[in-house]
Amino acid sequence: MEQYAVDQLKAIARVSRTTPQLSRAERLDRWAELLEVDPARSLVTLRETEYLPRDQRILMRITGSPISVAYDDPVLRAAGLEGDTYGDAQSFFDLNDRQLHGLVCSCHFGARVDAGVVARHLRATSIPGMRGILARMRLMFTR
Repeated sequence: MEQYAVDQLKAIARVSRTTPQLSRAERLDRWAELLEVDPARSLVTLRETEYLPRDQRILMRITGSPISVAYDDPVLRAAGLEGDTYGDAQSFFDLNDRQLHGLVCSCHFGARVDAGVVARHLRATSIPGMRGILARMRLMFTR
């Protein structure tokens, strides 16, 4: 089998690099699946996201956070996740501040949270028309 560099292939063939197109539901589901791989994994939360001005909040990041788990995945990166900041996650997963705050902020979980807990909250967030406790209760009975 012969191997060629991409530049060499461009001379003899049309080469395009396609990125996977994932729907919002697929992106959220992939993130939840990644968290569920090790549900007891202790993750670090972001501190008091609701108190920072938007320009500072979107730059928040911490190694070992639920957002870092998503960013470590090559599939989500290939699909367009650009980094592991609050703003990157908010944009890529199409979450509003209330939704993302509920997934990653220390005021909900303390300084650390188990990945499985975040996955359950994430799945509840992704149910159309369902919010908060009702969505989490629905997940308890349907999964």
